[in-house]
Amino acid sequence: MDKKEQIDIRWHLGTISRIDREKHKRHRGFTVWLTGLSASGKSTLACALESALYEKGCHTYVLDGDNIRHGLNNNLGFSPEDREENIRRIGEVAKLFRDAGIINITAFISPYVKDRQLARSLSDQNDFIEVFVDCPLEVCETRDPKGMYKKARSGLIKGFTGISAPYEPPEEPEIHLYTHHLTVSECVQQMTDFLIDRNLIS
Repeated sequence: MDKKEQIDIRWHLGTISRIDREKHKRHRGFTVWLTGLSASGKSTLACALESALYEKGCHTYVLDGDNIRHGLNNNLGFSPEDREENIRRIGEVAKLFRDAGIINITAFISPYVKDRQLARSLSDQNDFIEVFVDCPLEVCETRDPKGMYKKARSGLIKGFTGISAPYEPPEEPEIHLYTHHLTVSECVQQMTDFLIDRNLIS
């Protein structure tokens, strides 16, 4: 069924609004979008930030790239087209989490600027925070917890970001973290300070 045939599909408004949910949770629903090379520290920082926010009484959820590919996106590969669809779906999921009043933290390479811009475009309330988890390729390769860079260098993995596929860094991220210089605690502090300054958390 193409879009022309979807004439009876409408957005159904419930009786509880986003504002109601946010009042109930005592904080805004927003997205912290972590982007960076594989092994740059995205998942580590996402979990550490979630722990810090949880301690503050916030309602949180981490959307991790590997976890999402176990279920929602298990039919997608790593071609440019599949990567685009992967991020499109996550952008929509993040939007639903925001509407639910939940702080969602995404940890995806999300290598293309246009895909991240699409995810951002789904936000209209200044509630999308892009975080560039910046780590030099050579440092990421020394970490390589899953041996992916080694496989990519040997030709076993095609289209691997940073080796045989491009990574387009953010031009104006809200937060820029140099994870080869900063500790996890320092990165989390920078993120929480930003969120407090934005009045997203207290």
